[in-house]
Amino acid sequence: MKLSVHVVNRTIKFVIRMMFDMQDAELARVPQQGPLILAVNHVNSMDAPMGLSHLYPRPVAAIAKVETWDNPLFRILFNVWDGIPIRRGEADLSAIRLAQEALAAGKIVAVAPEGTRSRHGCLQEGHPGIVLLAVRSGAPILPVVYYGHADYKEQLLHFRRPRVQIVVGQPFYLDAGGKALSRDVRDQMTAEIMYQMAALLPPHFRGHYADMKQATQAYLRFGPQAALQF
Repeated sequence: MKLSVHVVNRTIKFVIRMMFDMQDAELARVPQQGPLILAVNHVNSMDAPMGLSHLYPRPVAAIAKVETWDNPLFRILFNVWDGIPIRRGEADLSAIRLAQEALAAGKIVAVAPEGTRSRHGCLQEGHPGIVLLAVRSGAPILPVVYYGHADYKEQLLHFRRPRVQIVVGQPFYLDAGGKALSRDVRDQMTAEIMYQMAALLPPHFRGHYADMKQATQAYLRFGPQAALQF
């Protein structure tokens, strides 16, 4: 299996770098050990191959919709990548449990709070599943965004290599401050995570979170503990 993981990731990384001009230097800021939740935007089906192959050999488990396993190719890839299937539209506690186990084993768990591809590259409204995972596990969250590949098919058809920018933010923890995780609290925590992601994107890609004046940090905790994860 180790050989399979190595071969798959090296092959995909090679193909990705042939197709795209990857501006990925900031991925060096992702810690090489310890549990971590990556909060990533979801543009299209190239996100996972880009991100997971370029984070290798760091162990990563990506949460993906259960329908992903209906595609024979993606079923093979996500099984190699220790993917965690999640049923959308409901509180899938089994997926949360598997993600907690992956974090307890010191892995990265990649989560796309938008829950589905935007295709246009602009942030959509986030969902609170990432909040439950972060609070239950106590793991830090690291926002990471991609942009520049929303129209990659059109660019490739015109013999242009899309320039993909990957930007890594600052790690933080969620802290409810003793409050119960009511729906309002979960929604605000989700918005605060999404605004951290939006701040890494050019303004025209911030979408639902374009008005940065609405951003708050009431439940985010930055500082030495988060920084020590690097």
